[in-house]
Amino acid sequence: MTLPSPVLAYIDADGRNDGVALIDAFTPDAAVKDEDGTHFGKKAIGAWWRAAKAKYQHVIEPLESTEDGQTTRVLMNVAGQFPGSPARMVFAFRVEGSRIAGLEINP
Repeated sequence: MTLPSPVLAYIDADGRNDGVALIDAFTPDAAVKDEDGTHFGKKAIGAWWRAAKAKYQHVIEPLESTEDGQTTRVLMNVAGQFPGSPARMVFAFRVEGSRIAGLEINP
């Protein structure tokens, strides 16, 4: 599977629990939307990611991907400390240049 470099950077940083590298994959005004709402900007995205890692201790594994213009949808296997684990979720990354401008996570 071939993924854009910022998406690979996100997956790699998440796997290494490297919040600094993960945040660096985003544009300054990026937004992340998941079940807890929408998080705007690197500071809020960093807080969201750290809280999710602490609460769920999750790991992600990319299974397949599709691209549509600037959006790359990656089907991920997500395993961690939550009911129904492991679960498959779609991570829709909107890439602008060399950074992630948006991420939406859905079951």
